[in-house]
Amino acid sequence: MSGLATQATDLPPNTGAGIIGLSNVTKRFPGVIAVDDVSLTIHTGEVHVLLGENGAGKSTLVGMLAGLQEPDEGFLTLAGSRARLTSPVASLDAGISTVFQHSMLVPTLTVLENLILGAPWYNRPHRELIEERMATLQREFALSLPLDALTGELSLGQQQQIEIARALLRDSRVLILDEATSMLTPQGAEELGARMQKLVQSGLAVIFITHKLSEAYRFGDRISVLKQGRLAGQMGPDRLATLSEEQAIDEIVQLMFGRDNSGGDAERRRSSRTDEVLLDVVGLETEGDADVMGLHDISLQVRAGEILGIAGIDGNGQKQLAEALAGQRPVAQGQVQLQNKTVTTAEVAERRRVGLRYLTDDRLGEGSIGAFPISDNTVLKDVGEPPFWVRGIERRAQITQHARDLIRKFQVHTPNETTPIGRLSGGNIQKVLLGRELLGNARVVVFNKPTYGLDLQNIEASRKRIGEIAAAGKGVILISTDLDELMALADRIMVMEGGRIRGTLDNDGGGETLRLRIGRLMAGEDLDHKASA
Repeated sequence: MSGLATQATDLPPNTGAGIIGLSNVTKRFPGVIAVDDVSLTIHTGEVHVLLGENGAGKSTLVGMLAGLQEPDEGFLTLAGSRARLTSPVASLDAGISTVFQHSMLVPTLTVLENLILGAPWYNRPHRELIEERMATLQREFALSLPLDALTGELSLGQQQQIEIARALLRDSRVLILDEATSMLTPQGAEELGARMQKLVQSGLAVIFITHKLSEAYRFGDRISVLKQGRLAGQMGPDRLATLSEEQAIDEIVQLMFGRDNSGGDAERRRSSRTDEVLLDVVGLETEGDADVMGLHDISLQVRAGEILGIAGIDGNGQKQLAEALAGQRPVAQGQVQLQNKTVTTAEVAERRRVGLRYLTDDRLGEGSIGAFPISDNTVLKDVGEPPFWVRGIERRAQITQHARDLIRKFQVHTPNETTPIGRLSGGNIQKVLLGRELLGNARVVVFNKPTYGLDLQNIEASRKRIGEIAAAGKGVILISTDLDELMALADRIMVMEGGRIRGTLDNDGGGETLRLRIGRLMAGEDLDHKASA
């Protein structure tokens, strides 16, 4: 088999090695351990669900099984024998087929052409043979595919059926479905769930990656939860059989979002919220596409002195919300008001002038120009504006003095203001950007993951500054995937999922109970009662 190497297993016999095993696998990328000492066993006849937040390690595990990357430590086993999957071809040859979240089909080809594309088992494909095989698959797995139809004209559910049919035509033994229900209707998801059960009953093993906990319970025979690259816990068939759906979801939420036993809760900030509404957003919507999530009916208020936390698994519309508020993303519907002034269609510069500021999570790519000196970056969003430009003429002395004042006030560690900002540490870049946004009459500041990638000292310093901004009477929107951060700083915590607001909870010091309620909303589950408005 091309690219596939196997050797006798080191495991003793009768260990339940399964059709695939991952034994103490670790995978590192620059600056991060994506998978950390994970061991899993995949069994035939089971739907094995992988759960975890973005960045938990699911995609990296799928990449290793799909032959896209190899573990740095540990090893894989196939049917009890150690194996190396050094390429996607090796993975396919080993009987592993992967259906990725984004379709790998060619939309301008027919169903038949996509089925045989790159398939070595049909060097000279005979239509009659494929029709015969597809008729069998239709009876056994409820696959309904018109072979002459253009793939791009089919529904997402039918395109997914093509991917599954390709795996079955290859006689695969393992099928990996990566976020396979994310773009399906509820009915389509239920149909896929029933199809997965038929697949495992026929002797396949299915690995199903999802964010939806109710799907994990309904469709899964075994559930493994990943957290920060490690295996947080597992629920096997015997355990799941004893749990109701509600009990299982509570246990999963505890594994995904509960505190580690590494210390107590951070000290909670004293609230400075008043009744004065600074920012009022009603029915905000933005357009989405295949790569960008749209926003749907977002309504929120931010009061003076308040920190409104935005929680959610990364990629559920938080960045789009920040950009829409900042004026960087067009608003399709709804209204944005800052201190009773409508800014729904206002450009970035106009919103800044009236006091609406935004700190991006992409400090170097979006927030600054790495090769430019600190001084230029401090006025990057104010080019042409007084007092740094007058009648179109740059006032270099004003810019230099402003940069020096900012460096001193925010304790930026740098030789001087002429240093290219890209040479600074992440924490010092963050200080420069924060100082820039607080320039002048800032009234509401939107932070998108402000402590992401910082060391512990800079994390604490950034959180302290955010608290000071609110204490000074400004409004803050704090978008973060760190529940500890939100629970330490926010007055209220709004949870986003699928581009919508799932609920808003008062940070009333509820501790672990509040954390788990937030976790349920983050994972797309409803609370037993309505969240507060």
